[in-house]
Formats: sequence, C-alpha cells, structure tokens
Amino acid sequence: MFPRSAWRRVYETTLTGMVDAVLDYGDPTGAPRLRAELASYLGRVRGARVEAGAVVVTTGAAQGFAVLAAALRASGASTIGFEEPGSYGVRGHLESHGLKLVPVPVDGDGLDVAALERTGAPAVFVTPAHQFPSGVVLAPARRAALVEWARRTGGLIVEDDYDAEFRYDRDPVGCLQGVAPDAVAYIGSVSKALAPALRLGWLAVPEKWREAVVERKAWADLGGPVLEQLAFAELLAGGGYDRHLRRTRLEHRRRRDALVAALRLHLPGLRISGVAAGLHLVVELPDDVDDEALAERARAAGLGPLPLSRMRLTGGGPPGLVIGYAANPPGELETAVSVLAALVAASHAPRR
Repeated sequence: MFPRSAWRRVYETTLTGMVDAVLDYGDPTGAPRLRAELASYLGRVRGARVEAGAVVVTTGAAQGFAVLAAALRASGASTIGFEEPGSYGVRGHLESHGLKLVPVPVDGDGLDVAALERTGAPAVFVTPAHQFPSGVVLAPARRAALVEWARRTGGLIVEDDYDAEFRYDRDPVGCLQGVAPDAVAYIGSVSKALAPALRLGWLAVPEKWREAVVERKAWADLGGPVLEQLAFAELLAGGGYDRHLRRTRLEHRRRRDALVAALRLHLPGLRISGVAAGLHLVVELPDDVDDEALAERARAAGLGPLPLSRMRLTGGGPPGLVIGYAANPPGELETAVSVLAALVAASHAPRR
C-alpha cells in the first residue's frame, strides 16, 4: 500500500525545487522544513506539545532508541524500566547500547507505576497509547502517576508511539508527551504507516536532555537522508500523508476483521486481545502449548507469528502468539490461520 504515485510526485517536486546546498552535509537534527511540518502534524494528530526546534529527525525509531540510550549512559544511568511483557526488538536496541532492563509488570490498566517506583530505575520505556504486545491503554490514573513519578524523581519517560495512526474501535488516545513535555522523550516513525526502508523517524526530548541527544545524533550520522526528509515534508504539507492514512486505516481494519473472523472459526475458544487498534493482535494458547516451539513450526510453514513468552524478561505467564496483519490481504490471512490451527492442534495432541 505504499503510495508510489504520491511519493514520486513529492520526490520530483523536491528535486526540482531544491538548491545545491541541500546536497551538502545537513543539519544533524534534520531538515528544518520537515521538523516544522512534524511539529505541526504531531500537535494536530497526536496532541504533542513540541516546537520545530525541539524535533530531531532520526533514521527510524531505532536511532531514537540508540541516541537516547547513549545519552542515558553518559548521564550515569545503567538501568531502565521496561514493560513486562514488552517489545523484544526494542529490548535488543536498549541492551545493545549498554542499558540493563528492569521488568515492570503490565496489567489491564497498563504499566504498574508503583512497581516501577520500587525498581529505582532512572528511566522507563512505555507504549502508553497501545501497549506492545497486550494492546492495553495506559489508564488515566496511571498516566498521572507516571508523570508524577518522573517529575518527583527526575526520571525520564521514553514514549514509543509506534502505531498511533491506526485506531478502529475506539477514539484515538493522545500521546503522553503532550501532557508532560518536560518529562517525556517521544519517539515515532513512518515505518508502520509508509515503509521501514525510508528510515524516517523523529524524537522530541525535554530541554535538559536536548544537548546530549543532539550531540550523539550528530556523531551518529552527520545528518540523515535529506532528500527523503524533504519529500516527506512535502507529503505532510500537501495533505498526502493524511489521505494515505485514511486509505490504509480502512484497509488495515478490513484485514484485522478477516484475521479475527478466521481465528474464531478455526481456533474457537482461544482468547484474542489487542484488536481495537494497531497492526497486530495476541492469541492466548492452551497452557500445554509451547509457544516458542509452535512459532518455530509456524515459521517453517511460511508464517511469522512471535511467541508471547519471548516478550517477557522474567518468563512465566500464559503462552500465546503475537500475530501481525498489516502485510497480507484477507484471503492470505484466512489461509494462514487454517495452517496455524492445524499446527496448534498438533502441538498439544495426545502422545502415543
């Protein structure tokens, strides 16, 4: 669903109108025009409170995690609170840059702030609008408690707004950064909405962290891909990004509905959660199923679910699968679920 025609137009507009100086090393914080467009977009769509000068354009969310981790380490921090369960991929980014992850449990109201307090961690990673992988929303009381924790302790909240554009059965939830820009480092990207290959993301940090983050961003790449940044700015300015999101939101909902219907048909009785938003859902499995082994067999069959147990730092909890649906049309999803159902049946069949 990448908007090829629209992207070609904005890229050609960028190439035609740019001055030669654009091809020199750019501002390490990103093209000024894109930073201005992002500040406007994030304020309008996500309720963020950020000025253009506070936006750092990154090569995807991954670079945002990298520069934040480096800044935290330089400040003397060695640990960061991390949602349990939480993103296996983000865990790898933070650990690879020297941070030790301290698990903080997530329940039906989101991150347990009282448990975070007990860890003594100076920072915490959260996905408040749509927790990964559970899909729960951080409850208002928890949001307030988390901000109070940050302001009282000087802690940093790292907010990953990874799939904010995709809401189906509930109203959008504003970003936490809009409530507490003085305490939240806000990360986003176009990887879910456009394509990971563009390597375009953004980071906004509180004033006291800005100098350290910008310095590390500059040493990381001497500036990102400016042509892509300016093309994306043109797409934002002309309304093309909004139109693309409206179209893809409808299609992703159609794919979500097809996946849920197929799961209920072929795997009745299993609990499905996290369906109201995002691009994935969670299926809880019978207790006697090894979700790691099942995921391996599913990959061998050409499928790509992630085992829920891999999302837990401490282990335990019910087995399950995290299933994405953004990359496949309904017919392929229905076929995939029938294959998965056979693998689930075989995984806890009586042994002879």
